[in-house]
Amino acid sequence: MPDFRLQVFHSVATHLSFTKAAAELFITQPAVTRNIQELEKEFDIRLFERKGNKIVLAPAGRILLNYTQQIIGVYKQIDFDFGVLKKKFSGSLQLGASTTIGQYVLPPVLAKFYQRFPQIKLSLINDNTEKIEAALLDQRIQLGMVEGRTKNKELKYIPFIKDELVPLVHTSQALAKLNQLELPELKKIPIVFRERGSGSLEVIEHELGMHKIQLSDLNVAMYLGSTESIKSFLANTNCLGFISIAAVSKEIANGEFKILDIPGLDIPRTFYFVHLHGKSDGLADTFIHFALRNYNQK
Repeated sequence: MPDFRLQVFHSVATHLSFTKAAAELFITQPAVTRNIQELEKEFDIRLFERKGNKIVLAPAGRILLNYTQQIIGVYKQIDFDFGVLKKKFSGSLQLGASTTIGQYVLPPVLAKFYQRFPQIKLSLINDNTEKIEAALLDQRIQLGMVEGRTKNKELKYIPFIKDELVPLVHTSQALAKLNQLELPELKKIPIVFRERGSGSLEVIEHELGMHKIQLSDLNVAMYLGSTESIKSFLANTNCLGFISIAAVSKEIANGEFKILDIPGLDIPRTFYFVHLHGKSDGLADTFIHFALRNYNQK
């Protein structure tokens, strides 16, 4: 970006911290302050307001942040388009993925993408679906990969791969003696779920609702923030959990976990790419096409 002051402003506005902006841009905090003061002097308006020990965006700051994000997007698009002409791809791509996708699905795709496009700098944040979609809306990331059923009208969803949530027990626990479970019996067994806001829980709630079963009808032992936490919990507790087949296929093959058949209850879902409506970022398009072609290929 030709005007470094806008880059400084964007960093401060994103982090709401002069200290974090200085660290991100490898400059001193006084230099950050000076750049912001120069912008405020040029536009003759305050961009930030202080509230105690914190800073917040002033109305003018919110307007400038919107334009700055557009400017950054334009320069990234220029980098990509010039890379196409030169057959050299470069730039940076900020990705966000819901926990299951980021931990169990993406790593091999990221490795292959890095080998194919080493000049493209990738970064990835992991969180639940709700927070990844919020990061897209705030333009903190360019492309998300999410699960669940929620569809935000401001976002475009592109199907990636199919998945299934399966009812599991650990083979060391008493529940493993069962091979099948009837739906009414599900209300009596202690169950562990992913946390509120996760795509997994949203899909489970929907499917159970189709059978007139609410979470309040169940014996919920705990809500946990990650699939790994649920796996560890099940290994030490006589409970049932619902986990992505992508996250537990190796453990099932090794005999550590067992799927309990519940006739009539299937919980399929789709993993999606998601980005803001309108023309998507060129690097994001490149990643989408690459992932669709290369997922599951040796």
